[in-house]
Amino acid sequence: MSSSIKTYKEIDGSVLIALPNPATEAYEIKIKVPEFTFLGVQEQPDFATIYMTFYPNKKIIELKALKHYVFQLRNIVVSYERLINIVYDHLIEAYDPARLRLVMNFNPRGGISSILTIDSDWKIRGGQDVYQSWSEGNDTWMEA
Repeated sequence: MSSSIKTYKEIDGSVLIALPNPATEAYEIKIKVPEFTFLGVQEQPDFATIYMTFYPNKKIIELKALKHYVFQLRNIVVSYERLINIVYDHLIEAYDPARLRLVMNFNPRGGISSILTIDSDWKIRGGQDVYQSWSEGNDTWMEA
């Protein structure tokens, strides 16, 4: 492994900066990261589009900090499954949202594409399964 290449253990979640939420009313933020790149476990470039659905509490995402966070992953060797869990954990820790849905749509590799999803509402993730419609494949906004 080249000295400039890092492992998933070196992903720095502290670059995620939170801003105070300027509103007290409930609202939803949707963020799309269309040019997400990292190194797969074979040290070959992998590409994905990230979709975040974010319901803020007291903090919101500073987008420039998110950009820096994503940029650091370009030289990180990591599997899809580990990556989505690390990014999810960092976002939850930094922003403590009322709800976070994270979807990573990976470009085809070897003729196979993958979509991975985590939602803080899921019971298995500590939520209450309030938003059951998500389990019915209602991620059509990603196609836009």
